[in-house]
Amino acid sequence: MAFDPSNGFVASSDVPGLADELLPIFDVEQVQLQFSIAADFVSAQTANNVLILALSNGRILRIDLNKPEDIDDIDLPKKPTEVGVIRRMFLDPTASHLIICTSQGENYYLHSQSRHPRPLARLRGVSIESIAWNPSLPTASTREILIGASDGNVYEGYIEHSTEFYRKEEKYLKVLHKLPDGPVTGLWVDTLPGAGTDTRRIVISTQSRLFHLVGKVGKNDGSGSIYSKLFEVEQPVVHELPRSSAATAAASDLVISPDTPQDTSRPHDGEVNERVFAWLSSHGIYHGQLLLSPFTSELGNKVFNEAQLLPRTQLMTPERSGGRRMTASNDYINAIALTHWHIISLIGDRVVAANRLTGEIVYDQVILNQGQKAIGLCVDIQKNTYWLFTTQEIFEIVPRDEDRDIWKIMLKLKKFDAALKHAHTPAQKDAVAMASGDYLLSKGQFNEAAGVYGKSSKPFEEVALAFIDHNQPDALRKYLLGKLSTFKKGYIMQRQMIASWLIEIFMAKLNSLDDTIITRAELSETLNPTQTREQLDAVRAEYQEFVNRHKSDLDRKTVYAVIGSHGREEELLYYADAINDYHFVLSYWVQRERWSEALRVLQRQTDPEVFYGYSTVLMTHVASELVDILMRQANLEPRNLIPALLEYDRNYKGPLSQNQAIRYLLYVVNQLQSSDSAVHNTLVSIYAAHPSTSKDESALLSYLESQGDEPRFDPDFALRLCIQHHRVLSCAHIYTSMGQYLQAVQLALAHDEIDLAIIVAERAHSNPPLRKKLWLAVAKKVISQSNGIKTAIDFLRRCDLLKIEDLIPFFPDFVVIDDFKEEICSALEEYSRNIDSLRREMDESAATAANIKVDIAALDQRYAIVEPGEKCYVCGLPLLSRQFFVFPCQHAFHSDCLGKRVLEQAGPGKAKRIRECQVQITKGLVKGRKREEMIGELDGLVGEACILCSEYAIKRIDEPFVKENEDKEEWAL
Repeated sequence: MAFDPSNGFVASSDVPGLADELLPIFDVEQVQLQFSIAADFVSAQTANNVLILALSNGRILRIDLNKPEDIDDIDLPKKPTEVGVIRRMFLDPTASHLIICTSQGENYYLHSQSRHPRPLARLRGVSIESIAWNPSLPTASTREILIGASDGNVYEGYIEHSTEFYRKEEKYLKVLHKLPDGPVTGLWVDTLPGAGTDTRRIVISTQSRLFHLVGKVGKNDGSGSIYSKLFEVEQPVVHELPRSSAATAAASDLVISPDTPQDTSRPHDGEVNERVFAWLSSHGIYHGQLLLSPFTSELGNKVFNEAQLLPRTQLMTPERSGGRRMTASNDYINAIALTHWHIISLIGDRVVAANRLTGEIVYDQVILNQGQKAIGLCVDIQKNTYWLFTTQEIFEIVPRDEDRDIWKIMLKLKKFDAALKHAHTPAQKDAVAMASGDYLLSKGQFNEAAGVYGKSSKPFEEVALAFIDHNQPDALRKYLLGKLSTFKKGYIMQRQMIASWLIEIFMAKLNSLDDTIITRAELSETLNPTQTREQLDAVRAEYQEFVNRHKSDLDRKTVYAVIGSHGREEELLYYADAINDYHFVLSYWVQRERWSEALRVLQRQTDPEVFYGYSTVLMTHVASELVDILMRQANLEPRNLIPALLEYDRNYKGPLSQNQAIRYLLYVVNQLQSSDSAVHNTLVSIYAAHPSTSKDESALLSYLESQGDEPRFDPDFALRLCIQHHRVLSCAHIYTSMGQYLQAVQLALAHDEIDLAIIVAERAHSNPPLRKKLWLAVAKKVISQSNGIKTAIDFLRRCDLLKIEDLIPFFPDFVVIDDFKEEICSALEEYSRNIDSLRREMDESAATAANIKVDIAALDQRYAIVEPGEKCYVCGLPLLSRQFFVFPCQHAFHSDCLGKRVLEQAGPGKAKRIRECQVQITKGLVKGRKREEMIGELDGLVGEACILCSEYAIKRIDEPFVKENEDKEEWAL
């Protein structure tokens, strides 16, 4: 990371405005501190964005780069004169644990939550050269760590932070192994994913040898060593350099690549997840990947076999920039650091970066001035930052898109998948795709080449002709599918042409496979007929997927023509079904009279027009099944199906109970409650016109009776049909429902349906004259058909309206009266009784009239006595003080008091009229006789009834006896 000037640091150089591809991959920027330093730097470390600087005066500066303005200034417990200057520091990747080593063998531990270094008593006198931190990266304590010393000893230690002064920091310290090679210059421990947390890998480096161990560690009970078992049981795999006198003079170090950046926008090859190691020796830089499998000792051999050496001489140049000659002291590499793809080397005053895949030098620049001394290179493996420290200055090595050329390298190495993953721009990906396709084509891997070519910009005609020349239709199909997916939706013509070509290729392939299966021939040397069937199913499934995905790119007529020319019925219908061309599918099955297939297609439809269009032909051949489907469709308009139903009924010769048209119409009428008169009229017409051998009208009559008094069919239309087809009962019912009882009776009598005529005549019970007329018509018919008087007499007893005298005109002139003498005598006696009853009623009426005349005469002399002290029943004042009303009930009221009460209790119309009369009388709007009439009308309205004992009192039943303004105590008993 580059420092933010606003946070206390200023980068010494910046190159704005240049495109990334024109800039060098690395840039070394000097960091200018915004505070003064009292002494030279003697050591430095960085991890997790925390920078630790050790000064020659024994001070330690701890800087959080996220908040660089806050600096922890820490002093060692003793002065440098007592313990020596700080020689080295080791900081774990989380920046939680810091181990400080001095030149006199004193070692201190400093936790990130503390400002006071604590001495490590057990490590006193141990000159630490390297440390391998615990792979789980704990923060509270170090847990089990490995420590490499300058005397070749490898220790296991456990250090935990403690605030108690008397307690030692190191929990335990144990010597695991001693190497005779001299200082242990590097240590690394990690776990192998998939092998369990107890399987670990240890890498140890000295100046001349590199060790690789894999094995299980002991249980971690917190009290003893866990690595002892591994060192005792496992034998390391060793990579050794030839011994030379110069080996001890050269620097030696072991570095590991940083964590993979958390950047999902650029997915890298899976190999990047495997860390890379680099071992600095006198011969150069030996580097390779720390492979993660197998979990045995063979892993070390595999790692070393795949590793390679970057010779020291390859990094040397004969002259520095500026023409200064290199001195002998600068013949060796001073320090190294690993990025994700490059090895950074500090050689004298130069920083050299080489690509670790090719060894190519990508950066070589003189950074240090003459006389400057470098402390070393540091890497923040979690934050991916790289630092160069001198005794007085800090430099940051900033990589800029360091994987920009990795795709080219992978391309040269024929690692096309890796090259494609590291290609960033479309042009780079296209170049990888073309190169990969050419390579696969040259190797005869046509299908693989087709998949790659489909994503490239290689000329379409070249690729297509190449596959055609090699007779590879499968590869051509795969290429066209890939190419089709690369065209945008706007390229309509191109997409349509390729899609149509693919249809042709699919059909040819399917026909070829079908021919192979039919002839039971071998498709190829490696494919038998059974496998051919499997391939046929796979190609058909691929075709169906293609149609579903690209149906919008296909021209309907072209596809029908191509598939039809190959005779592929199943594929043709699948395409039509995919584009919802159900008219085509239905017409296809109908033309071939395959009704079951047509019905299967029809029952999946929801468009009403499809049902209307094919209902006629389907009703003719599969009526029952079609009606089942129609009854499940709720969005149909039954009116539009009437032509199909009538056509079916015209050709139907079976019984009425199995007529499918009637079945559907009854469903519409009874279940859907249809009120469409066309539907009802159709049902009536089918019922009426059905050519049944019997005169059974029960079905039609049952329907007509179910319609009630407000039928939804046209009665005139139904009547004409019933008359035309001689449906007498139905005609009579329709006449009756229309109120035409006489016509109904006449029709029934015309067809000798006496009982029906009687039933109709009885229905006119609300019109006695009409009923008698109807009965007379029936009686006339009965008498004309009977042979004797007895029949007529029995019929007479069935109706209470008919008398013997009504029937006498219907008898022939030669009938002898003796045959019904008794009936005549009974009639005469009845007349006599009626005459006597009428005479009594007349006498009673005359007496009542006389009494009424007497009462009328007495009204003129009626009066009421008013006592002198009598008061108004409303206001309580003397009644004789002004005009008053007296009622027969002896209640008396002043005229104005009575008028007010009547206005309060009268209805709106009566109250309005009273007010109008009062206004016209008081204002003199009427005079003379008219005024007298209005006064009489007003008196009549006001004095119509007593307000205390008439219906006025009844209306006041909800009023309380005691009003709110009255004294309730007066009602106390």
